[in-house]
Amino acid sequence: MSEFSSKDSLLRCSSSTTEIVNYPDEVFINAAKIFQGIHRKKPPDRILVNYGSDIENSAPEFKDERSQRWSYELAFSALKYQDLLETILLVSGFYHSQPLPDEMTSLVVVMLYDFQYRKFQPRYLSNKDEVLEEVQEVETLLESYKTKLAAALAKCRIKYAAPTIEYILPETVRKQEQRASTLPVYAWINTTKASITEVFNTLKREGFTQIDSPSELDGYTYCMDHHCQDLLIFPAHFKEELANMEMVVNYQLILQDKSHSLAAHSVKALLNMDDDIIVASPYPDYTIAHISVLTSQYSSNIYVCGVKSESREEEMLDLFRSMECRNIKMLKESFTDIDPTDPRLQKAKIILLMPLCSGSGIGDPVEFILNDHGDTSLLQDLSQGYVSADRLNDLAKHQLSELNHAMKFSKVQAIVYCTCSIYPEENENVISQALQTKLEGIKGQPYR
Repeated sequence: MSEFSSKDSLLRCSSSTTEIVNYPDEVFINAAKIFQGIHRKKPPDRILVNYGSDIENSAPEFKDERSQRWSYELAFSALKYQDLLETILLVSGFYHSQPLPDEMTSLVVVMLYDFQYRKFQPRYLSNKDEVLEEVQEVETLLESYKTKLAAALAKCRIKYAAPTIEYILPETVRKQEQRASTLPVYAWINTTKASITEVFNTLKREGFTQIDSPSELDGYTYCMDHHCQDLLIFPAHFKEELANMEMVVNYQLILQDKSHSLAAHSVKALLNMDDDIIVASPYPDYTIAHISVLTSQYSSNIYVCGVKSESREEEMLDLFRSMECRNIKMLKESFTDIDPTDPRLQKAKIILLMPLCSGSGIGDPVEFILNDHGDTSLLQDLSQGYVSADRLNDLAKHQLSELNHAMKFSKVQAIVYCTCSIYPEENENVISQALQTKLEGIKGQPYR
C-alpha cells in the first residue's frame, strides 16, 4: 500500500458516472460486518467457503454518513458477486493456502471485490487515515496473490462469455442497475428555510440553468417537476456534487426520490385547514419533514407512530429542528397497537401508510435500506433480482394488517398507501383484500 497527502482518498475516473473510492480501513471492517450478516448461506453439502459464526459479529460503527454509505455499498456489491468472488478464491488457490480464520472470510471477500474493481492496482490512502492490522494483513495477502486472482477472474469471464463481470449478474439485476444509473436526481425545496426564488437564484450563482423538460437535462441544468411544484430535477451524474452543496447541507434542498414527494403531496391534497395527520411508521424522516413543510400553514399536527426509543426520538427531533419543522409529535406505540378511539387522534383525518416492503421497485437498494430503514436481509433478494414467495407473503400480511387497522379509524377520511414495490401482492392485492374485509362492530368509512 502506498500513501499520499490529500484532502480525501477519492480517485475519479474519466466517466462522469463512475468513481473509484480508496476506502479507508474502517470501511472494509464495517462492510465485512454487514456482509457477514447478509451473505447467502448455503446448504451444508454445498459449502465450499466458510464464513465462521455470526454469534460474535459486532455491529458496525460509522464515523459519518459517507462512511456508512460506503460500507453498505461495498457489502452489497460483494453480495451481488458472492458466488464469483468465492470461485476466484478457490480457483486461484488463495482460500486453501492462506492461514486466515473463517471469521475473516467476509473481510477477504469485500476486499477482493474492491481489489478486482481497481483492476488489482494498489490502494492509496491519505496520511490521516487510521491503519487497522486486520485490513493490512488481508491486503498484503491479496496483493501477493494478485496474478493468480486476476487469472482466476479471467477464467470465470471466459466461462460465462462475459466482457465484464456485470454480465455474470442476473439480467433483472443488470437492467435495474442500468435504469438506476440514468435516473435523474430529485430534490424538494424546504420552503420553511428558503423560498423557491431564493433557491433558483442560488442555483444560478452556482452555474445552473433552468430548462423546461427533463428530456433536455444535460450538464449544469435543472427543471421543475410537473406533478410537485416544489420538486426540482437534476441530471443523474450530479448527485455527489449536489450532496455537497451548502443548500443541501443546510436542509434548504432535500435530495429524495420522487415517490416520497408524491406521497407527501397526496397527503396535502386531501387535507383541510385544521385536520391532523397520522404517519403509521417513523420512516422515512425526510418524508415526514416534507409533509410538515407542506402543511406548515394548516394548523395541523403530524402524529408519527412507533418511535419506541429515546435515542431514535432525539435523532428525529434534532433533524426536524434543523429543518424548522414544528408540527410533528411522536408516539411510542406501534400503529397497529393504537386504539382508533385514542383521544389524541380524534382530529386526524388522513393516514399515511408507507409499510415495510420488498423495495423491488427502487433504483438504489442501499439508499432504500439506509433512508427508509428497511430490513437489511432484503438486500439478499435485491442482489438476485427477485423476491421469494414466502417473503412476499409475509410482507403482504403485515401491509394488510396496517391497512385494515387504518380503516378502523372512523373519523379518518382518507388513507394514502405507498410502497416501493413492483409486485401486485404488495399493492393492488393488498388494497383489494382490505376493501373486502368487513369491519364487524366498527363504523368505518365506505372506502373506495
